[in-house]
Amino acid sequence: MKDGVGLGDAYGATLERINAQDEEKANLATAALTWVCHSERPLQVDELCHALAVEIGATEFDSENVPSIGTLLDCCQGLITVEAEASTVRLIHYTVQEYLCGHPDLFIKPHSMLTEACLTYLNSQQITDLTPHSLPSLQSMPFLKYSARYWGTHANRNLSDNARALALKLLNQCEDHISAVSLLEQVLDPRNIGFIATPLLFSGLHYASFFGIVELVTVLINAASYEVDQQDCTGRTPLAWAARNRHEGVVKILLERNVDPDRADKNNLAPLGWAAIKGHEGVVKLLLERESVDPNRPDFNDRTPLGCAAVEGHEGVVKILLEREDVDPNRPDVYDRTPLGNAALNGHEGLAKLLLERGDVDPNRPDKNDRTPLGCAAMEGHEGVVKSLLKRGDVDPNHPDKYHTGPLGWASNKGHEGVLRLLLERGDVDLNHPDVYNRTPLGDAALEGHEGVVKLLLERENVDPNRPDVDNVGMCVCDTCVR
Repeated sequence: MKDGVGLGDAYGATLERINAQDEEKANLATAALTWVCHSERPLQVDELCHALAVEIGATEFDSENVPSIGTLLDCCQGLITVEAEASTVRLIHYTVQEYLCGHPDLFIKPHSMLTEACLTYLNSQQITDLTPHSLPSLQSMPFLKYSARYWGTHANRNLSDNARALALKLLNQCEDHISAVSLLEQVLDPRNIGFIATPLLFSGLHYASFFGIVELVTVLINAASYEVDQQDCTGRTPLAWAARNRHEGVVKILLERNVDPDRADKNNLAPLGWAAIKGHEGVVKLLLERESVDPNRPDFNDRTPLGCAAVEGHEGVVKILLEREDVDPNRPDVYDRTPLGNAALNGHEGLAKLLLERGDVDPNRPDKNDRTPLGCAAMEGHEGVVKSLLKRGDVDPNHPDKYHTGPLGWASNKGHEGVLRLLLERGDVDLNHPDVYNRTPLGDAALEGHEGVVKLLLERENVDPNRPDVDNVGMCVCDTCVR
């Protein structure tokens, strides 16, 4: 079983045994294998059992149809198992997935089946009777969370006529539907959960745009009852959701309508900001074609789209934005950190090089802690970024932050030997620069127990091994440090 070589015949024989069972067991096994193979994430035992109990098109969910996990394991003839620790159902071996997916004739339109099951469940009387702010326990409605979050993902892969009708039924009652709350609770940052308030204000057009289902978005836009630029409870428009999730087709459709492409949400993030954060280059290009889109619009962190892309390390988006003459490459955020500073702090080497190639980027601009990009990179141990910065003749290798700690001090304090070596190659680095506690890089390294750093520093003739700190404590007196 280690590599699964030669197991194809065994899997084929197992499937023959499955199909040789009575029709009810064979169908149950096939449906279970379909779910386990094609679900977007591992399913909990109760999730899978309730998913299999759904009768496509039924108006009510019959709990009497829920099979036991024992029945499922028996029907599947050993091809699935329960992961005890996580209580999830999985295939017995990864090669089973390869075998099943290598025989597409085994499952007829699996994503269509999964879409219809999710939507039937969400449209059932038991779910529609729930109010938007009375989320049930997962024990009573275990399939709600998965179906609300992923029905559209499956629909995007195969939208049958039946699924289309079921989807429109759900979307036309979305603002009063608990599935919208479930979706938002799963995708919003925990800090923004408070935005989910009464009234819910999350329309079917927001839902369809979130998933990027062009066909459904088109139908809803053409319906007179939908406002294409409406903000939901988070302040996001359908365009913002489509931009966030890289749905270029929906973005194009919405931009053709009378929408404000620069409308910001409650975090002051506009669609361009969302596309930049997520690294969606195609969406960024589409939005920048609109004259009314401000490429420097700051978010709640006072971070522009360029700053957002720099934090996340999206080089492609940064390149697109830097091609614009009206984009400010030095604009600081709420922490006074520039795009270069954020790239340095997060270790985005390629992005740092890209910014440093610009003649108008300040490589020494300090942040709110008075820490330069070099200081940020040294503190975090990002050798590649440090190397790129030190190639610049105008980079100050000694600039202290508000704690009086320079790049060498941070490298010593954190034990980043590679960064330390790069800094020591510079002849203008102050090896004895004291921090706010009057502690030198050597004293810092000794205090933190970084033996390798101590050795490197002691190899330098101009390092003072006896300089005391503010408490009049000298260097560590262990065997390694005493010379």
